[in-house]
Amino acid sequence: MWLAGIRDAAIVLLAVESVVIGILLALTLVQIRKLVRLLREEIAPMLDTAQETLNTVQGTTKFVSKNVVHPLIQVSSVSTGTLQALRSLLFIGRKLKGGPGGKRDAGDGQNRS
Repeated sequence: MWLAGIRDAAIVLLAVESVVIGILLALTLVQIRKLVRLLREEIAPMLDTAQETLNTVQGTTKFVSKNVVHPLIQVSSVSTGTLQALRSLLFIGRKLKGGPGGKRDAGDGQNRS
């Protein structure tokens, strides 16, 4: 007889446990539904705004690159090339004259005192 009482108590406990699990599952589903609604209604517009901002920044970057950076690079390249050409021409002129002072050593290049 006492075995039947334990069996009945176990059945009641399992029934109560099943009800509690069902309630917790329903609450979890409600929370998931609220989360999905939050994602659709609030997060999606924020992502759209972020995408618009990104497009604006990308356009600004292209504009600045085209109208400021690219011309500066061209001017810098031309000025550097011109400077190097002038240095080369001046160096060749100095070399033809015989050095920085314009004097050439006579003879075979040996220094005699």
